[in-house]
Amino acid sequence: MIIQLLFVFTAIIIGARLGGIGLGVMGGVGMAILVFVFGLEPTSPPIDVMLMIAAVISAAAAMQAAGGLDYLVRIAEKLLRKNPSRVTILSPFVTYLFTFVAGTGHVAYSVLPVIAEVARETKIRPERPLGIAVIASQQAITASPISAATVALLGLLSGFDISLFDILKISIPATLIGVLVGAFMSKKVGKELLEDPEYLHRIETGMIKENNLKFNEIKSLWKAKASVILFIAATVLIVLFGSIPGMRPSFNGTALEMPALIEILMLSTCAFILIISRTDGIAPTQGSVFIAGMQAVIAIFGIAWMGDTFINGNITVLTEAIKGVVTDMPWLFALALFIMSILLYSQAATVRAIMPLGIALGLNPMLLIALFPAVNGYFFIPNYPTIVAAINFDRTGTTRIGKYILNHSFMMPGLVATTVAILTGLLLIQLY
Repeated sequence: MIIQLLFVFTAIIIGARLGGIGLGVMGGVGMAILVFVFGLEPTSPPIDVMLMIAAVISAAAAMQAAGGLDYLVRIAEKLLRKNPSRVTILSPFVTYLFTFVAGTGHVAYSVLPVIAEVARETKIRPERPLGIAVIASQQAITASPISAATVALLGLLSGFDISLFDILKISIPATLIGVLVGAFMSKKVGKELLEDPEYLHRIETGMIKENNLKFNEIKSLWKAKASVILFIAATVLIVLFGSIPGMRPSFNGTALEMPALIEILMLSTCAFILIISRTDGIAPTQGSVFIAGMQAVIAIFGIAWMGDTFINGNITVLTEAIKGVVTDMPWLFALALFIMSILLYSQAATVRAIMPLGIALGLNPMLLIALFPAVNGYFFIPNYPTIVAAINFDRTGTTRIGKYILNHSFMMPGLVATTVAILTGLLLIQLY
C-alpha cells in the first residue's frame, strides 16, 4: 500500500507541475499503474460531478460572453471607489460574492486590478486588500451552492439524509466569519504604502505611471443584465430545490436527485442566456471561465478516479491503521484535507479524493461539513493562477512572494481565514 501511495503522490506532484490538464492526465497514469501493476479494480469515474461542473461552467461562460461578468465588475468598481478607505474590508466580500454567484474562483481575475488601483490611488498598501481578496475567492468555493466542491460533497453525503441547505447553513457563515477576521488582520500587514522601500524605488525610477483602468466594452447593457439575472435565478432555484426535496419532481416515490437537477437547470440557463442575448454558441468556449472550468473537469476526472481506486482497494488497511487516531482527534482529518488540497490545487478534487475516506472512517457527516473549509489550502504554495495574477496586478510591488517562498502575501490571511472558518463550523454544528 505504501508503494502504491508513493506512485499516487508522484502522479499528483508531476501533474501539479505540468499545470492545466496535467493533473487530470497524470491521474490517468496513476490509474494505469494501480490497475495494471498492482491489480486494483478501478472504481466508477466521478461522472455526475464532472457533468455538473460542465453544466455550471457552461452557464457561467455564457454569462461572461454576454457581458454579465464585465457588468458585475463595473458595479464592484463603483462600490470600492465610493468607499476607498474601506477597500481592505470591502474587497474580499466583493470577490467572495463573485465566486459565490459564479461557482468558480477564476472570476476574481476581473476585479483584482480594480482592487489594486483603488488601493494605490488612496495610498493604502495594495497587499492588504489583494491578499485577503484572493483568499476570499477561495473560501467562497466552499460556500457556493453551485461550486464543484460543494456539489461533490453533497453527492458524497446524499446517503446520510444531508441536504444542500445543511451544508450551506454551516459553510456560508463559517467562511464569511473567516474572511472577515482575515480582513481585519490584513489591515496592519506591512509598512504603510508611502513608507515601503519597493514602492518608493518604483516611483523614483518611473516604473509606476498614472494610467486609468481599461474595461472590456459591454456591447449591450440590457443583455449583460439579463444574463446576470438568469444566472442568479438559476442559482436560487438550485438552493431551493436542494433545501426542500418536496419541490423536486418525484418518480416512484423518490425525489429527483440533485446532480440531475443541477445539470438540467444550468444547461437550460446557458441556453436561455444564449438565446435572449443572441450570443454565438462558440463565444462562451473562448472565455477564461470556460477554459478554467474544463481544466477542472479533466483534473477531477483523473485525480478523483485515481484516489477512489486507491482508497477502495486499500480501505480495510487504511481504516484499521488510522480509525482510532482520527476518531480521537478529528482535527487531524482537517489537516489531511488541507495538505491534500495543497497538492491537488483543487477543492473539488480534494473532496472527491479524501472525503470518502472520512465517510469510511465513520466520521459524523456534520463534522465533515464543518471541516469542509480545510480544502482551501492551495494558497500555501504561491503559484496558483489567482495568486500570480494578484501579484502582477499590484504595480507598487507590495504584493509579492517572499525570499523564503512561503513567506508570501497570502499566507497570513489564508491561514487565519481557513482556521477561523473551521473553528466556526465546529461551533455551528454544536449549535445546530
